[in-house]
Amino acid sequence: MAASTYHEYPPDLTSPQTDYLLSNIKDWSIFHGLAVRPSAAFVSKGVDPSRSLAVTAPVTLFPSLFPRACFEEAREVQVAYNELYASIARDEEWLQGIVEDLAEVDDFIAKLWNVHLAVKNEGYVQDLSLGLFRSDYMLHQDPSQPAASPEIRQVEFNTIASSFGGLSSKVSSLHSYLLSVNAYPTTSSSLITSASLPPSPSIESLSLGLASAHKAYGPSKSNPTLPLCILFIVQPNENNIFDQLALSTHLTGHHQISTYYLPFPSVLCHTTIPSDQPSRPLVYYPPHSPGSPYEVTLLYFRAGYAPTDYTEPGSWVSRTHLERSAAIKCPSILTHLAGSKKIQQTLATPSSTYLERFLPRDSPFLQRIRQTFAAIYPLDGTPAGRQAIWLATDPARAATYVLKPQREGGGNNIYGTKIPPFLASLGADERKWRAHILMELIQPPPLRNAIFRNGQVHTGDVVGELGVYGVCLWRHGGGGEIVSNFEAGWLLRTKGRESEEGGVAAGFGAVDSVCLV
Repeated sequence: MAASTYHEYPPDLTSPQTDYLLSNIKDWSIFHGLAVRPSAAFVSKGVDPSRSLAVTAPVTLFPSLFPRACFEEAREVQVAYNELYASIARDEEWLQGIVEDLAEVDDFIAKLWNVHLAVKNEGYVQDLSLGLFRSDYMLHQDPSQPAASPEIRQVEFNTIASSFGGLSSKVSSLHSYLLSVNAYPTTSSSLITSASLPPSPSIESLSLGLASAHKAYGPSKSNPTLPLCILFIVQPNENNIFDQLALSTHLTGHHQISTYYLPFPSVLCHTTIPSDQPSRPLVYYPPHSPGSPYEVTLLYFRAGYAPTDYTEPGSWVSRTHLERSAAIKCPSILTHLAGSKKIQQTLATPSSTYLERFLPRDSPFLQRIRQTFAAIYPLDGTPAGRQAIWLATDPARAATYVLKPQREGGGNNIYGTKIPPFLASLGADERKWRAHILMELIQPPPLRNAIFRNGQVHTGDVVGELGVYGVCLWRHGGGGEIVSNFEAGWLLRTKGRESEEGGVAAGFGAVDSVCLV
């Protein structure tokens, strides 16, 4: 995928061509729910005090070029990645060693672990766990070998609140629609074809995973019995609500499952666990109809992944309350912890042999997974850690690395030459250093596209991040039976090359789809 091969992509547009393309993007997106609530920076609270408005989600005008072989490899290894992280979440003894070390330097990790210990001490009543995972990759091309074929390198593995599964299906459909109405000029016809625009089945597949867990829960455990529902735990005033609605409406319409939303700060107000029922069913009282309670089969967390979600006095009581219930968790506390960057670092540090602990030694995926790793190092007193500190404290050596903390969400990474002064600001406290990992910076090949966001078009050099979704339902005990395990679609997020964070909701990028080459 050398830049010279596709130097005229995307094609230049005349003013009428641009108007036609944008008109279709805006109208199709709102009609089909490829939308977000506008940020206060774009539409002030004074203009929209009731949060009634929706705008087109940040999208690319063209599907981004992506090597077919890399796309297929990322999708093929996802089932093995699902099994890997389910195995890590089941291996409490190994996970404990990692987490307790982290807990000394990260208060958030410590509190998550304490929730697990509290529930374990009382006794877990739910053996099933559901993972709706997303493994994120970027293309890597060694700058010293510009003629070499790109390869995928894993950016991170998400085990909680793996978002944009709803919008990813819609943006791939949008680009196919634009092709069908001749919104793309004929100069791109050799690249943008129906065969090069694969659909993303993420809405159907992720909903199927949620529905499978709902079914596996079995009949009501309440006495007297109650109707069953899935409960989405969400952030208040969520701008990305339409992404979540794509899943919940599919659950209701195609699987006939009642689905509700509950802001995380309101958990204790609207749910209870009857003290006289040892099975600990979680009962939800809808605020609009508190006299018609439901028993919750599955808790799908789209909140609770970062310290900013735990600012209320009862936040940690709420998380413990949910974890001790009979509802299946997506994810459980142990699965949430398995997604920490320290786990990724432990697996991906050069010479690490931990993959063989969690996957069969004869698995054909062992080497394929290892080939997706970028080199990642701890910042501690181990030999690998001392090497990382040597790399990270010199501006020239640090230029090709990124420093990451142990938590989800965009906006926390430190890049390149900014790393040494950041570490210097931490002082000599090694605990603060150990709360980070150092990762080799992935070098994507040159690419251009145009992004439509907040009513404006931005054209220039971009980088893309491919996320592949996976669904895994497993039991923690009894040999760790995997009940279901499948790949569940994909997402492409694209950002301006000058932007160092790719989170669409965080305001730095756009949702995109692939044009396979």
